[in-house]
Parts: sequence; structure tokens; C-alpha cells
Amino acid sequence: MILLTLSYVTNTRNVHSMSQSNLTKSLPNVIVMATGGTIAGTASAGDDGVYQAGEVPVSALIDAVPEASSLANLTGIQIASIGSQDMNDVVWMQLAKELDKHLSNDSVSGAVITHGTDTMEETAFYLNLVVDSDKPVVLTGAMRPATALSADGPLNLYNSVAVAASEKARGYGVLVVANDSIHGAREVVKTNTLSVQTFESPNMGLLGALHFGSFRMYRKPLKTHTTNSIFSIRSIEELPRVVVIFAHSNMNGDLIRAAVEMGAKGIVLAGVGNGNASKLAIAAMAEAREQGVVIVRSTRSSSGAVLRNQEVDDDANGFVVSDQLNPAKARVLLQLGLTQTDDVKTIQEYFWTY
Repeated sequence: MILLTLSYVTNTRNVHSMSQSNLTKSLPNVIVMATGGTIAGTASAGDDGVYQAGEVPVSALIDAVPEASSLANLTGIQIASIGSQDMNDVVWMQLAKELDKHLSNDSVSGAVITHGTDTMEETAFYLNLVVDSDKPVVLTGAMRPATALSADGPLNLYNSVAVAASEKARGYGVLVVANDSIHGAREVVKTNTLSVQTFESPNMGLLGALHFGSFRMYRKPLKTHTTNSIFSIRSIEELPRVVVIFAHSNMNGDLIRAAVEMGAKGIVLAGVGNGNASKLAIAAMAEAREQGVVIVRSTRSSSGAVLRNQEVDDDANGFVVSDQLNPAKARVLLQLGLTQTDDVKTIQEYFWTY
């Protein structure tokens, strides 16, 4: 359990690093960037399920896992102290710029980002598309707060440092490490509200597996990422507004029209089945497309791909389909895609490529 007698970080750019005398030249150097989340959460008691996210600073997270000092020299940077339900484009930009700066340093082997689990898959996928480095970038978090009985955060952090410090993890894109599993950013999804085995990769499976810092990689992601991606935060100042609309029975087109009126540049449909929706909703989406809004059909189902022209005439309506990307990740790719073009044929190619 982390002792909470340490002062909390108030400066979002606070840096925690080992003194030069404690650095081990034979060990790799890993940057730990903290954003808050349950891994940094505190409760009044170890068996209390009610907690405050983002309370424990990066210095305490690192100090709580002294065994990690045998894996790498760690430097901690506090980027934010928020629950990941409050993750936003501004913090994304800060993370990407910090990674760009530190990973370009030849002495840095990799980076770990501590993050809330709720939107971790979105941040991981965003970074997978904009980070211009083949060095390991690992996101991790916890389902139990730092003060909980059997907190899962310390081992997740230890394992993440092991992956980020290793040459074996280069070239795999951005990774998510949790509960002894290594996931790719494109495939990973949160599947359970409470279980420590919440992260799964339902379509393609794990990239690798861990056991107390020792790990093996079993496959590489085939989709384009990181150094081969056309997207870069160096040319992006802000991301366009894209909304996700959930399909359901008895659905009309009101929310779709409201999104257009509120200035959405893109709409992702979390459709039923193969990205479908009611006739009224499809008609409203077609109207939105005629007004210049880019429409992407995804699915609210937990796995599978959305295919073109199966039940909806995408060619006639000018819609894009998400392939295997769930609505949250489809939103991320559409945001980045719209920074390049609003041509739907090109954006569809992005979805086949990334």
C-alpha cells in the first residue's frame, strides 16, 4: 500500500527523477508520465470501493515499486491528475509533445504512461497514430486504487517498465500492459467495469504475455502505426469536433440533426449489428453528409468488422465504415483524418490502413 504522507503534486509539469548518484549506467532510461486515474486513486480504507482518482503523484507511484529500479532508471513527469473520464484533446497534445521530445533523445529507451482505464484505449490509439518513434510506449493503469487491498497498480507499473525498457518491444506501436497481458493499441478494449482482467483484444488477440517482468511477444500488429503514420502533432494545433451517436430501437434522427447544428464535423454511428440503424436515422445521416459532415458507421457490438454496402448503401450515401474499430477509436481516427482531408474516399482508406 502506498503511504499517503507524501505531498501531492500541484504543478502539472512536476518532474521526479533519480539523483545522478543513483543512476545505473548499465540500465536503460525510461520516462514515466502520469495523468491520474485509479492507479493514482485513494480511498479512506483498503476495502472501500469509493475513491478519488488522480490523488497520488508520480513520485509516490514510482517509490511504491522500488523493484522497478532494477529494470531501468526512471524519470517521472506529472502531465495531469484526472480521472480518465475527463481525458481531453489538450492533455493528448501534451502527452504527444512530451513523448516527441523525450523519445527523440538517444539516451531514452522508452516511456510508460499511467492512465485511468475508462478511456485508456482511446489515448493509446491516438498516440499510436501520432507518435513518431519505434521505441516502446506503454500505457498502464489499475482497476483498484493505490490504497486498496491487493492493488493491481504496482505490478502493472513494474511490468510496464520492463516492457518499455526492452529492445524486444520496439516496433510494436503503442502498447497497453495490464494483468500480465500485452495488448496493441488498435485492438485493446475495456470489457468489464470492475474486474482486473478488464482489458481484452477480442478481434485479434494479445501481442504478448508477462510474468513478473519477464515477457514474450507472439505477434506484431499488421496495421500502420507510429513511424509509418501520416499523422503528426507537429502539424496539428487542435482536433475537429467528432461525436458518437448510439443506435437503438425506436431511433429517430433528432440527435444526428442536433450534432450537425452544434457544429460537428464528423459523426460516428455506434450502430446495431453491422453498423446499422433505423431508416429514420440513416436518412438523417444522409442529410448530414449532404451538409458536409463525414459519417462513419461503427458498431456497438463487442467484436467484428463493419463492412461496406452490406445492409446500408455506403457508396450512394457517401458513408465510411470503421472496419474493426469500435466507435470510440473510430472517433479518434476520424478526428485525425479530418485534419488532413474531408474526402470520404481518402478517409475510408485511412480506416483500411490504420
